[in-house]
Amino acid sequence: MRDRLRTRFRYWFDGTMDRGTPALISWLALASLLLITLVSTLVVAFTDTDAEDNGGWLGVAWMSLLRTLDAGTMGGDTGGPVFLGLMLAVTIGGIFIVSALIGVLTTGLNQKIDQLRKGRSQLIERGHTIVLGWSDQVFTVVAELVEANQSERRSCVVILADRDKVAMEDAIRARIPDTGSTRVICRSGNPLVRTDLELVSPDTAKSVMVLPSVGHDRDVEVIKVLLLLHSRTWRGARPHIVAAVHDSENLAAARLAAGEGALVIDAEDIAVRLIAQAHRQTGLSGVFNELLSFVGNEFYLREEPALVGKTYGEALHAFEIGAPAGLRRRGGEVLVNPAMDTVVHAGDELLVIAEDDLLIRPARTRPRVVEEAITSAPAQPPALDRTLLIGENSRTAKLVTLLDSFVQPGSTLDIAAPRRPETALDQPVTNLTVGYKYCEPTRRSSLEALDLGGYRHIVVLSDDTVAPGPADDRTLVTLLHLRDIEDALGDPYSIVTEMNDDANREVAQVTKADDFIVSTKVISLLLTQLTENRALYDVFVDLFNPEGSEIYLKPASDYVVPGAEANFATVVEAARREGETAIGYRLARHSEEPPTYGIFLNPSKTAPLVLGPQDAVVVLAEQ
Repeated sequence: MRDRLRTRFRYWFDGTMDRGTPALISWLALASLLLITLVSTLVVAFTDTDAEDNGGWLGVAWMSLLRTLDAGTMGGDTGGPVFLGLMLAVTIGGIFIVSALIGVLTTGLNQKIDQLRKGRSQLIERGHTIVLGWSDQVFTVVAELVEANQSERRSCVVILADRDKVAMEDAIRARIPDTGSTRVICRSGNPLVRTDLELVSPDTAKSVMVLPSVGHDRDVEVIKVLLLLHSRTWRGARPHIVAAVHDSENLAAARLAAGEGALVIDAEDIAVRLIAQAHRQTGLSGVFNELLSFVGNEFYLREEPALVGKTYGEALHAFEIGAPAGLRRRGGEVLVNPAMDTVVHAGDELLVIAEDDLLIRPARTRPRVVEEAITSAPAQPPALDRTLLIGENSRTAKLVTLLDSFVQPGSTLDIAAPRRPETALDQPVTNLTVGYKYCEPTRRSSLEALDLGGYRHIVVLSDDTVAPGPADDRTLVTLLHLRDIEDALGDPYSIVTEMNDDANREVAQVTKADDFIVSTKVISLLLTQLTENRALYDVFVDLFNPEGSEIYLKPASDYVVPGAEANFATVVEAARREGETAIGYRLARHSEEPPTYGIFLNPSKTAPLVLGPQDAVVVLAEQ
């Protein structure tokens, strides 16, 4: 029976010790109380004058407490041997108790710090932006959100990923040292686990971005996160949810998992459309990078009561600062580059390109148009395309189909790759003649055997059978060979290149390729734009859709006389007469100068402007 009671007591005692630092402190406090009570009682019981001289039992208890906390206090004690012995005993006991207390407090504090470093504490924020997942694109996303929130006094971006909190924060500080008024908070947890998701307070968030990870199952993870968010019971208004899938076949499943109200974009489709549009339009990626980024010019929706009853063509000259690009009807319908006689109704919003919505300024008077600078020559007829596609990947077949819809009948497309792309070659085409040539893209002799001088456009695709880094390295070698061969031939073709990492784009500038398509960056920028303003979704859908109006870089000679002094208002008027909307221009002499590479969007409408035969005008047009 006695052993059983001892066992139960030890079990109970061990249970209280497992409760952590508060339980240990409680036991030490109880030990101190027992020690002080015992010593004070013994002093009163076995001494006569010493207890009375020190205030009785309460006085002795106070003295014992002081000696328990500070061993040096007993140095001034006087009295009989029993009294001094008991004071020495309480002092020695206090030394052990205080030492144990210091150890417990230190251990508990270290455990708390470790817990905080693990990023497992509950977040208490309102109006914050949540980023779920981690990849190299997180740096682009955070940098863009910091730029977008510059005008706000206080903003917050929260990242939840299955990584070490300190490692994430160090990586962000290294890449983005100045976050301005935006606080970046990291939490360690798996976005696929509901309890981890609750750490970032999704109920009070402004928006949620699901960032795809790296790997073959990245779309599966995105779909599961969307399912988790959709099935969640929201307390209050549901935040804006945006995500991207990399395989077009997963788009329908992702949108079903996300539910109504969430926005899911097709990254693969957008990448293919960018390549298809850019292969004939040098500088197109630079236009999209600026429009999608919060650095420079971007899209804004603005209601202008003064323009009610006027036509869209008249609205093109209605702003001193700001370039109109379309309309958003009161019911939500978006019209990019509508017909020039489209009337602006009450409640309609103008789609305006500007550096900031606060900088948009209506014009007091219509800017001067230099009529004699507007060209009277007909636009150059489209020529037959002869395009060489170097390399192949999972997007080749879709790219062939899309290129077929852009080119004139009788155009030619040759695919040069180590393996014969049967799926791409079997695509039904109307305007193209598709052929295949064997080629090792990193071997100069193999490239020279392709007779490169016979092509107008060359597109270099990234190899998706290897990791993104090595794939970009191979692309760089191919570009160097192509540029050297082009110099020897006399610059007969343009080069458009697909890359995975925007940092490699800066390295590749030495190859002087005409355009670089970094689809991962474009998708990151697009997701960030939609996170901040979901109303722009229909705008970007229209721009990337082959039906309707898209962005084109057309020869400046189609609008103004080369070398004639004019202004951008003259270019806008010349484009308006063709049913197009001019939003900027590209100067060929600055095409190799970062960061804009010769692209100037939303320029001054009144400043003198001279465009040469190699320059281009950036327009929104149907073809």
